[in-house]
Amino acid sequence: VHLIAGGAFAEGIEQARRSFYETGLSAQDSVAAGLGALLRKYGDFECPPDSAKSLERTAGALEFYFERYPLGEDHATPITFPSGKTGIEFSFACPLPINHPISGDPLLYTGRSDMVAEAYGGLYIYDEKTTSSLGASWAKQWDMRSQFTGYCWSAEQFGLKPTGVVVRGVSILKTKYDTQQVISYRSSYEIDRWLEQ
Repeated sequence: VHLIAGGAFAEGIEQARRSFYETGLSAQDSVAAGLGALLRKYGDFECPPDSAKSLERTAGALEFYFERYPLGEDHATPITFPSGKTGIEFSFACPLPINHPISGDPLLYTGRSDMVAEAYGGLYIYDEKTTSSLGASWAKQWDMRSQFTGYCWSAEQFGLKPTGVVVRGVSILKTKYDTQQVISYRSSYEIDRWLEQ
């Protein structure tokens, strides 16, 4: 259920952002497009009765998210690459300076960040997480998260200099929703150490 709900939520966020920033729909119509994408992705999955991540609650979480972080008003605007592609769902495959022991081809580091955006006077990588609980321990876990260090290194391979990573958590509970935003930074030293290790 966590993978189904999380995947559907991510699909809804992506479609809403694309509708707003790429297609030019209003914020309200973009959220509606996001809800449609979420419903299609969640499909006919039967949520276990003891889980809060039902189709209805997951769709409600998407509406809650855009109430808290309104499109066009949340201080984040996805970047546009020279190719014209936006930084929404930024996929990458970067060769590492390590060759495969048999083929001799470079090993690839691949990933997909939810968004690369200009925000708060800098360039940030965005990642949304659905969860059951938020708080101090939830916020602290991102400081050393290798995933985000790798994302920062990968952005540098495209000539970008990310200021940090914005992690937005949305908790889906049976009776309420909550959100928490954390900004996590990576120094050049930390990125170099990640690559070496």
